[in-house]
Amino acid sequence: MASKITADQLPELLRDDTSVKLAGIDVDGMLRGKLVSKKKFLSIAESGFGFCSVIFGWDMHDLTYFRELKISNKENGYRDIIAYPDLDTFRRIPWENNIPFFLVSFHDPDTNEPLSACPRGLLKTQLEKLATKQYGAMAGAEYEFFQFRAPVLPASEGSSTSSAAAFLRDNVPHTLPSLTEGMFGYSLTRPVHNQDYYYDIFNTCDAFRCNIEGWHTESGPGVFEAALEFGEVRQMADRASLFKYVVKSVATKYGITPCFMAKPRQGLPGNSGHMHLSIVDKDGKNLFFRDTPDPHARYSDIENLSDLGRHFLAGLLDGLPDIMPIVAPTVNSYKRLVENFWAPVTVSWGLEHRAASIRLIAPPTAKPGATRFEVRVPGADANPYYVLSAILALGWRGVERKLEIPCPPLGKGEEVGGKTDMGIPLSKTLREATDRFMRLGSIAREVFGDEFVDHYGGTREHEVRQWDEAVTDWEVRRYIETV
Repeated sequence: MASKITADQLPELLRDDTSVKLAGIDVDGMLRGKLVSKKKFLSIAESGFGFCSVIFGWDMHDLTYFRELKISNKENGYRDIIAYPDLDTFRRIPWENNIPFFLVSFHDPDTNEPLSACPRGLLKTQLEKLATKQYGAMAGAEYEFFQFRAPVLPASEGSSTSSAAAFLRDNVPHTLPSLTEGMFGYSLTRPVHNQDYYYDIFNTCDAFRCNIEGWHTESGPGVFEAALEFGEVRQMADRASLFKYVVKSVATKYGITPCFMAKPRQGLPGNSGHMHLSIVDKDGKNLFFRDTPDPHARYSDIENLSDLGRHFLAGLLDGLPDIMPIVAPTVNSYKRLVENFWAPVTVSWGLEHRAASIRLIAPPTAKPGATRFEVRVPGADANPYYVLSAILALGWRGVERKLEIPCPPLGKGEEVGGKTDMGIPLSKTLREATDRFMRLGSIAREVFGDEFVDHYGGTREHEVRQWDEAVTDWEVRRYIETV
């Protein structure tokens, strides 16, 4: 863990610098930031600075939401919110001449409390619940992503580098060439085809403090998977967000477009964003592990899981259907959550079961200190702060209420995506998921509060409306001559 940085240390830390990059995270998990002079940064490092709230008033393409939301709207003039630099997130950007970089958190200018929709603030709020017991949380993240190589644009178009977005202006998506072809997970030879790029990402992540633990090809054309270094949950969320920043920045040099969409290609597995989490005490002891196996456990899968762990699991299972827009935030997310692709479609769990929504990782296949839950519903398109906040919020609700596990583990012989005895399917569309998320009395409202649910739910309603108004390639191909 990096040592704490104080404002007094900044002049020396930035002695040879002239500018600083700052960035916060919006509801879609995108970094929004700016370059400031060193003089400006030193003047606002402790007091914070005004940042236009419109980043919480528009979507990922800067289109203001069709229904104006509370945080940022015409009535309040898209006023400034307060951005506070987190000095402990200090890094240097290796691909930009080692310029200093800090993440910021957003606060409400009226109350100076964390903004309800600020991803970093939401996670902080959930962790404060655990802090009352002097507990903390550890987490890990895994990301799969496709990679495409777009042809170099002609000089007349004002660019000498490849751009998938530009290529798709005049071409249909399925013609976008993959980095490599064919299905070859865990290949030792495929990375050799693009080894400069492959090792550049790994080494740059190390230099930018979002370290990769494991790095390999996945089963799919041009698909890689990264397992990020396990660590404290707030740092994990930061590193997960910054990992995408690294990949996209490094890829630009090679004319490659990485794609974290949940389902870029029909008929192929999608891009998952699995999250691992455990609860620890103030000494770092894993609290999900049971010191002595329970011979009377209701299910053999949980004989090594503590009572706290069982309640935490129960909370996850009970609340999962109500927070689906967080773990599956886009219209495209639900194209991944279909049967026969190792993607969960029901409320389910099991010891070392990769078909389940919640995979319990525990002895005898894991060391006691590594006992944890892997939540397998999120896609690579999900906001890591929101996902980890949801896992903590639901799990802790289960602990506080001493909930009991509501369904048996998924059978080892069941097909991937098979239904559990509980019989609760996960939402099939973003519209369905958002309706459940926003309804009165939802578990999402209970654990996050109305202000967050109304804002985030409104952003998802906007996403659904954009989809409703879209005319897709499929529609044109199917109906252009036939109707």
